[in-house]
Amino acid sequence: MPKFFATMDKIKLAYDWTDRIVLLVCKLLLIADILITSYAVAGRMFNEYIPFLKDPAWSEEVVLTCMSYMAVLSAALAIRRSSHIRMTAFDKYLPKRAIKFLDILSDIAVLSLGLIMLFVGWRYATTIGSRGSYVSMPWLSRFWMYFPVPLAGFAMIIFELESLYNHVKSFFVKEEEKA
Repeated sequence: MPKFFATMDKIKLAYDWTDRIVLLVCKLLLIADILITSYAVAGRMFNEYIPFLKDPAWSEEVVLTCMSYMAVLSAALAIRRSSHIRMTAFDKYLPKRAIKFLDILSDIAVLSLGLIMLFVGWRYATTIGSRGSYVSMPWLSRFWMYFPVPLAGFAMIIFELESLYNHVKSFFVKEEEKA
């Protein structure tokens, strides 16, 4: 069985790359949010002093869309880093095997949520989202407003599969063998 896990551990590079890409997207969205918000605020505050600096009508909708991408993608990153909210009050009273079992049960529940987000979110993005457009940008489909949900669902599935694999692996590989 440890040979199986040694083979499967080679996939870790794909998880690392997915993590880096999602983190990079979040960073770029944060930079875009800051720049657009700064420009919009400057356009509102200094409009009478700098006449060419105007608040674009689309700034608020774009900033909110970027924020929704960052919110759900950063939640997916929290799965990878195991930094999501967990209830560990009873962990010191439970046997280690019970905690591992509960971690696997939690992984399955979050994996199910990721699948729901992916499939139902995609259906919403392609139906409701594709029928509308942004108020300030009528040429841009609202698909992009709904798309963060299936995108985050996909990222959650990827990271949750890794977490599930690591929890199952912990039943078969002892701590000394991991190093």
